[in-house]
Amino acid sequence: MAASASDHSLAVAGRLGNNDVKLHIAMFPWLAFGHILPFLELAKLFAQKGHQISFISTPKNIHRLPKLPPNLSPLIKLVKLPSLNLPNDAESTSDLTREKVPTLKKAHDGLQDSLSNFLRSSKPDWLLFDFMSYWVTDIARDLGIPNAYFSIFNAACLGYVGAEFPDYRTEPDDFVRPPRWVPFRSTVAYRKYEVSRLFKELSGTQDGEDDVPLLYRFFKALRGCQVVAVRSCWELETEWLNLLSDLLGKPVLPIGQLPPAPPSNDNEEDENDESWRSTKRWLDLQPKRSVVYLAFGSEAVPSQDELTEIALGLDLSGFPFFWALRARSDSAELPAGFQDRTRERGIVCTSWAPQLKILDFVPKLTLHKH
Repeated sequence: MAASASDHSLAVAGRLGNNDVKLHIAMFPWLAFGHILPFLELAKLFAQKGHQISFISTPKNIHRLPKLPPNLSPLIKLVKLPSLNLPNDAESTSDLTREKVPTLKKAHDGLQDSLSNFLRSSKPDWLLFDFMSYWVTDIARDLGIPNAYFSIFNAACLGYVGAEFPDYRTEPDDFVRPPRWVPFRSTVAYRKYEVSRLFKELSGTQDGEDDVPLLYRFFKALRGCQVVAVRSCWELETEWLNLLSDLLGKPVLPIGQLPPAPPSNDNEEDENDESWRSTKRWLDLQPKRSVVYLAFGSEAVPSQDELTEIALGLDLSGFPFFWALRARSDSAELPAGFQDRTRERGIVCTSWAPQLKILDFVPKLTLHKH
């Protein structure tokens, strides 16, 4: 009897942990650094076992990746697909407002031919992809490449969404309680204020111009992949991992939390980074446990009221602070005079902040909000 696709995928997955078998693994994350960086950490993990990695993205995103460890860089090939030709050279969600992300999705979908050509010529043993690239499963099937959807979300998140969109989830209130297919006690659900922002995406009714709905991408990726790799572990999510495997009818492999590696003590690299040198000098001058550190991520777009409340709170607190604020040209503005009043005791960083290096100064920090 011929082995099933799942049997074959499990066999290949088992080989990933075998130091005697070296594989060529292609990895293609969605164009958001909250996705790209976990993929990169997984690439490093595979490379540590001696596997050859082709890490695929667009030129600007490849350029913005953190420096690879010298012992792993020979095993991780950074593959640049064509630029997206979007305004202002946008190539990731951090370059755009939320309203303009559909243009990034459309441009990303236009990379199918380039990716297919690379996979055809390089012939990887394994392909890991992100759910936004739902069309990858068709390419992999046509080329005979085993594939896995690597989820940066944990098993509870995937289990909450389920394997297909149910008919009964038609109102926002349907998302504030655990779904019917969860057989164990759970409090995993959205809060009402969260649903109000996300309902169109969650319900599958979001349909921007020339855009494929988010959940269509998600469910097609789940159906088309042979294996689901989850950023989780058995010790944390035993019930959810078992449920997810039952719902999908295919292997679900927890691959760990993939915390980023500690920053290297690369003095030469630090000397060449003026932004970090000035930040480090400032941190060195602050008293122990005095600095308030705020970072809400590159995807968070605060309203004007939210931004004003945070700024006024920092202003009135009197504490030194470092605020990683990913400002965009049409986003809300800081209150008038805020930066002048706090210039001597605070930093508002509107570019990419070296978070790991900043957190290395934990004795200086009193709060990390993310």
